[in-house]
Amino acid sequence: MQLPQAAGQSAFGNLGWRNFTFATKVDGMGDSGDADAHSNRQQRPAFLQRKGIILAGGKGSRLYPLTRGLSKQLMPIYDKPMIYYPLSTLLLSGIRDILIITTPEDQEQFQRLLGDGSDLGITLSYAAQPRPDGLAQAFHIGADWLDGAPCALVLGDNIFYGHGLQRLLESAAAQTGGASVFAYRVNNPEAYGVIDFDAAGKPRSIEEKPAAPKSAYAVTGLYFFDSTVVERARSLTPSTRGELEITDLIRLYMDDDALSVEIMGRGFAWLDTGTHASLLDAASYVRITEERQGLKICCPEEIAWRQGFIDDAQLQAIAQPLAKSGYGEYLLRLLSEGARS
Repeated sequence: MQLPQAAGQSAFGNLGWRNFTFATKVDGMGDSGDADAHSNRQQRPAFLQRKGIILAGGKGSRLYPLTRGLSKQLMPIYDKPMIYYPLSTLLLSGIRDILIITTPEDQEQFQRLLGDGSDLGITLSYAAQPRPDGLAQAFHIGADWLDGAPCALVLGDNIFYGHGLQRLLESAAAQTGGASVFAYRVNNPEAYGVIDFDAAGKPRSIEEKPAAPKSAYAVTGLYFFDSTVVERARSLTPSTRGELEITDLIRLYMDDDALSVEIMGRGFAWLDTGTHASLLDAASYVRITEERQGLKICCPEEIAWRQGFIDDAQLQAIAQPLAKSGYGEYLLRLLSEGARS
């Protein structure tokens, strides 16, 4: 169900970003049959090249003592680090230039795990979040890195899965103006940012963790914004919680009639892994689904290969050192089966 779509100096000090440069043939499309399927993505005009941000900072205090010595986003969700899941979401959106925002003390661990992204045919950059001052702070931190580009922001502890998800993401990524967010029906909307709709299905209000929610639809931790997002984020003032609220940023687009809301209905899974119980639930969901189907959820190496970001030889190079694990065996099986669809 798609709702009607409209036409469409940092206050936090020196928040620099670090980019790793690399030399690799990231435009290679692998087998010749994949080139046409990805040609539109490769040939987009420069002004449409959307960037992605993964917000993986914060203290993870709701997961203490687990997160006293390890970033929440590096904790395992069954067979993968949590960060693999939001990274996969951006890759499914066709995004290849990604900024990962971490705490200063955890950044080295992320770099050791993910590197510069060249093995996946993408570019990864890193920035530090000195203190958690709200989700919209990501656009203060990443302002210079974005350099006027439209972007997608995904929270580092959010997992998305479902048939048709890639089409949904690519559609949002292709929008040239305004903002696109996703709403998901939940049993406890008071724990989230809640969006309400009028009789025509048009968004009319959005509130952060309301005591009396006007609807059961929560805004998920995935947002697509146009090139005006940095300017809008800089106009925000901290809320009563002392944070730059993402709901306030979204409201600016809604007030300008430039907000599109997509409902993630039945068949989609949105998992927020911020508590001990939800962390275990997410791991169980991934394990049960993977074991039942024999397919992995949010495997960035597989997605990069299927997207044509890397070819067979590059996937083989990733998989071979992992051959003794079930993860490596899975990647090698993809190559032996030979089909990317």
